[in-house]
Amino acid sequence: MRIVLTGFMGTGKSAVARQLAVRLKLQCVDLDQEIEARAGLRVAEIFDREGETVFRALERDVLQQVCMRDGIVLALGGGAIADEVNFERLAQAGAILVRLEATPAEIVRRVRPTLASRPLLRGHPDLEARVRELLAARAAIYARVPLVVWTEGLSPRQSAARVASLVAKAAANAVRHEGLRGGGP
Repeated sequence: MRIVLTGFMGTGKSAVARQLAVRLKLQCVDLDQEIEARAGLRVAEIFDREGETVFRALERDVLQQVCMRDGIVLALGGGAIADEVNFERLAQAGAILVRLEATPAEIVRRVRPTLASRPLLRGHPDLEARVRELLAARAAIYARVPLVVWTEGLSPRQSAARVASLVAKAAANAVRHEGLRGGGP
C-alpha cells in the first residue's frame, strides 16, 4: 500500500503522515527529508543556491525512487504534485492520493514560525495574498485528487483518522469495482 498526502504547505502533510503511519503500521516517508538527505542541503538552501528548477528536478528524481516503495505513507512537498511527471508516476505506482486542505489564513498562521524554510513565501509582504496566488496556480492539479481531508481545527491525529477512513472506503470501493468488472484472482 502506498498512501500519498499532498496539498499546500501548512496543511499538515508531514505531521499527519507520521500519525497515519503509526495508525496503519506503515513506514512514514517525507519527500522533502529524502531530498535533503540526498542533496546534503536543506530545501531552502537548494532553492537559494541552485534555484527552483534544480530543486524540482531533484524532487522528481527522488520521488521516482520513493514512490516504488511499498507499505509507506508519503508526505509530498506542496508543489510536488504540480509536476505532471510526478502525478503520473504516483498514479502508475498505484498510490492512493489524499489532499489535505486548510484556509489561506490558517496556512499563514501555521507556516509563519517557519518562514525562513519556506522559499516560495519568504520576503512577501502579504503572506495571505501570496498563499492565495499559489493556491490558485495549483488549483487544477490539486482538484485531480478526489480524496480530501480538511485539517483546519483538527489535530494531526484526528486528521490521520479521517485520512484512514477515506483510504479504507476508497480501497473497499476499488475492490467492489474490480469485482464488477470481472477482475480479480
